[in-house]
Amino acid sequence: MYRSFFKRVIDFAASFLSLLIFSPLLLFCTVGLFFSNQGKPFFFQLRPGKNGKIFKIIKFKTMNDKKDVVGNLLSDDQRLTKIGKFVRKTSLDEIPQLINVVKGDMSLIGPRPLLPEYLPLYNEEQRRRHEVKPGITGWAQVNGRNAISWPKKFEYDVWYVDHISFVLDVKIFFLTLKKIFISEGINMEGQVTTETFKGN
Repeated sequence: MYRSFFKRVIDFAASFLSLLIFSPLLLFCTVGLFFSNQGKPFFFQLRPGKNGKIFKIIKFKTMNDKKDVVGNLLSDDQRLTKIGKFVRKTSLDEIPQLINVVKGDMSLIGPRPLLPEYLPLYNEEQRRRHEVKPGITGWAQVNGRNAISWPKKFEYDVWYVDHISFVLDVKIFFLTLKKIFISEGINMEGQVTTETFKGN
């Protein structure tokens, strides 16, 4: 009953209320990123949701679009703005995804939505992560986030799919708050962004 009904009710109510509560913070980040990213405070990207259905995710844009003399984008660490670094470190870049939760594309808790090009790279077991809606945070995020290997992330994702419960979601929520406060596991060592998944 929780998985099929109450989880969605809680997602909608909590996300709608959170958007109201965090509206001043959302406004502050939007204005700051608007000026640091040449008028582009938001980042939109296609991601696979439940059953692989594609939707458009919204996040705060933490990197600008500066290019080198031949027109290629600069490296991630060169494009990461000062306010973008702060927004990413505090996980504020994830807040706009509350809109995705309200719309029903995502859940508050679930496997993180990855890139569409990863879909054909999963093995049969890893593909099971798409049996539920993706989440803003999840079991893999509170067990290492971006600092663990891809196989381990998928292992945690599938474990969550098999063990969804209200108690587990509450546990993940509070563990997520702890991770945010200590800024743990944001990226793999020596990298600004997550390493690309290349398949098994």
